[in-house]
Amino acid sequence: MNKNLGELFRRRAYISPDVEAIVDLAAGQRFSYAEVNQRVNALAHSLAARGVKRGDRVAMLLFNGIEFVDTFYAAAKLGAVAVPLNWRLVADELAFILKDCGATTLIYGVEFADTVADLHDRAEEATDIANWIEVGPEDKRHVWADPYYSLINDGDISEPDCPSENDDLMFIMYTSGTTGLPKGVMHTHNTIFGAQNNVLTTMDLGPRDRYLIVLPLFHVGALTPIVSAMHCGTSVVLMRQFDPVGMWDVIEKERIATTLAVPAMLNFMLTVPDFDKRDLSALRNILSGASPVPAALIEKYKAYGIEIEQVYGMTETGGPGCYIGGKDAIERAGSTGRGYMLTDVRVVDDDLNDVQPGEPGQILLRGDHNMIGYWNRPDATAETLRDGWLLTGDVAIMDVDGFVTIHDRIKDMVISGGENVYPAEIENVLLQHDGVADVAVIGQPSEAWGESPFAVVVRKDDSTSEADLMKYCDGKMASFKTPKGVAFIDVIPRNPTGKPLKRVLREQFPGPAT
Repeated sequence: MNKNLGELFRRRAYISPDVEAIVDLAAGQRFSYAEVNQRVNALAHSLAARGVKRGDRVAMLLFNGIEFVDTFYAAAKLGAVAVPLNWRLVADELAFILKDCGATTLIYGVEFADTVADLHDRAEEATDIANWIEVGPEDKRHVWADPYYSLINDGDISEPDCPSENDDLMFIMYTSGTTGLPKGVMHTHNTIFGAQNNVLTTMDLGPRDRYLIVLPLFHVGALTPIVSAMHCGTSVVLMRQFDPVGMWDVIEKERIATTLAVPAMLNFMLTVPDFDKRDLSALRNILSGASPVPAALIEKYKAYGIEIEQVYGMTETGGPGCYIGGKDAIERAGSTGRGYMLTDVRVVDDDLNDVQPGEPGQILLRGDHNMIGYWNRPDATAETLRDGWLLTGDVAIMDVDGFVTIHDRIKDMVISGGENVYPAEIENVLLQHDGVADVAVIGQPSEAWGESPFAVVVRKDDSTSEADLMKYCDGKMASFKTPKGVAFIDVIPRNPTGKPLKRVLREQFPGPAT
C-alpha cells in the first residue's frame, strides 16, 4: 500500500466523510473530513499550478488552524516536503532555515507579515522563495503575495495525482543543534506512518474521541498527535495558543477526552480558580512530555480525578519513545515509562554496550519511526544513527521491569516551557558583543517554565552590564531563548579539551531563575 499521508487522508475522508475532523476555535469554524479533503485538494491543485512539484519544500509559518492542516496534507498529495516553521523565531533565524532547506514556497499568516516582509526585502541572498502566499484579509496583504483563500476557493477539488510514497520525504522539522546551527530532521511518509501506528497501538485514542491540541503544530509533539488522530478518524480541536482558563473552557464545552500539555502548562492550569467545579466528565487523561513531570504535580491532578500520563520522545523519533499511563503513572511517578508498542529501548555505556538495570547510561531508541537523517548533515546523521539505533544524548536508568527514568542530558539542551533551547545558539550571539570575552549558557530551574537559560559571561571590561547583554539579545533570537539572567566571572572553567565545565557552573549558579 502507498503510505503517502495525503492518500491515507483521502481514504479517511472516504470512510468518515461526515465526521467532524477539525474545530478551528480561533476562526470559529468546524469542518468534516470530506470538507477538509476538498480544501486540501483545492490547495494542492493551486500550488501545482504555481510550479510546486514532487520534492519541493513548502515552508509553513502558521498558527494552529485549518490552514496548517490544509497545507500539510496538500504538500503530501503533491509529493512536496512540508517545512513547519517555529513562529517564535526572528527573521535572521527563519532566513537561515529557509535558505538551508531551499524552500521555494512560503505560506504564512498575516500575523507574521512584518517578519516576512523583512525576509522578502532580503531577496535571493536570504531565501529561494518564489511563491509568497499570505493567509489573511486580502485588502491587507502584501502586493507581492498571493491571497491564500483565492487558492482554496479557485482550486480544483478533484483528487490530484499522488506521485510520492513510502520512502519519499514528508517533512523537514528544524531542531536546534549543539553547534549553534539548527538541523533539519528528515521524516518520510514511512517514518510518520510508523510513528502514528506506534501512537495508536500504544495509547488510548479512538475514532469517537475528541482531542485538544494546544501545543504549536510546528512541534513534533503536536504534529504527530494530529496526524495520528486524523488517521483513525478522531475529532481534533485546535487552540491557537495556550491560555489556562481558555483550556479548561474548551475541555468542558467541547467534551475533550484527551490532550497534551507540558509540565509548565500543567502548573498554570492548577492556578485557575474552581476549575474542578466544571464538568470534566469527558476528560480521560492529560498527556505530558518535554520534561519529567514531578511526582507532586501528578498527585495534585490525581486528587481531582485527572490522570497524568507521560511520554518521552524527540523530533528525531517522530515523537514516540517511551510511554507510561494508568496505575503505573501514579505508582512509578517520575518514570517516563517503557518503550512504545513498536519501539525498542536500550540503555548503554560509552561503548554502546548495555548497562545493568539500575545503572545510568545513554538511552537508545529503535523503530520504523526514527528519522532518516539530518538535511545536508551527513556527519551529524552518522553521529546520531548507529545500526538502526538513535542515540538520544539523554542519560537514563532502566529498572528490571524495563521502566525508564530520565536523569540528565549528555547534551547541554535547556527545556524551557516545552521549547528546546541549545546554549550554543545563545553563546554564538553573545560572543559577537564587543564587551564579551567568553560565555557559557546553562539552564536554571524555573517554577513557571521548568528551566530558563542563564548566561555566565567573562567580560572585556566592567562597562558591560547585564542590561546591555539582555538588550543586545533582543531581536537576535526568539524571546524564549533570551537569557533570564547574567552573571560575570573571571574565567569559564573548562576541561583539558577546552569544553566548558557546565556541571561546575550549574553548581556555582544553581538558581532558581529570575
